Amino acid sequence: MRVYGRIWLAGVGVLLTTGCGAEAGPVAVPPVPPVAVEVAAASSGGACRLLDFAVIEEHTGVRFDVAAASDRGDTHTCVVRAEDAALPELTLTVTDTSIDVPTFTADVQPDGAAKVSKLGQVAYRRTVAKTGKRGPVAEVGWLVSGKRLATLRWTCPKAEPKATAEELTGKLVDLAKQIDPAAM
Repeated sequence: MRVYGRIWLAGVGVLLTTGCGAEAGPVAVPPVPPVAVEVAAASSGGACRLLDFAVIEEHTGVRFDVAAASDRGDTHTCVVRAEDAALPELTLTVTDTSIDVPTFTADVQPDGAAKVSKLGQVAYRRTVAKTGKRGPVAEVGWLVSGKRLATLRWTCPKAEPKATAEELTGKLVDLAKQIDPAAM
């Protein structure tokens, strides 16, 4: 009987260690929420290297968090927007150029644009009326001493009045003074 008792005891031990009861299902692990990581505008390359979301917000009062760059020949462009809205958007364009101040004034500066002092070699600001697809536009353009032409354009949402764009031109001038297109 001793042998049978040992075999029985060994069998019970094996059953207990192998868990012959009901098979346990997978353990439910709660999902990990995604981590939001703020990416700098400069990480998009191109003209975005000259922009900073915090500086834009400081001068305009609007927080942008998405940037996209494009380079085509001697022209470098950056468009910044808020992730959840297509407008407003801010576009910076920097183009290598060989033009001088008289050529800029005659050929680049739009008719009716106001001259801006203490920005590059020569600069202007203007507003453009809204169209069927977009709201009014505020624009600042300037000739940089490093032989570059720079333009900042703010496109407002369609419902915004032209007065909003006119107010923004002053803010864009202040922002433009923080941008160094010669650093590209």
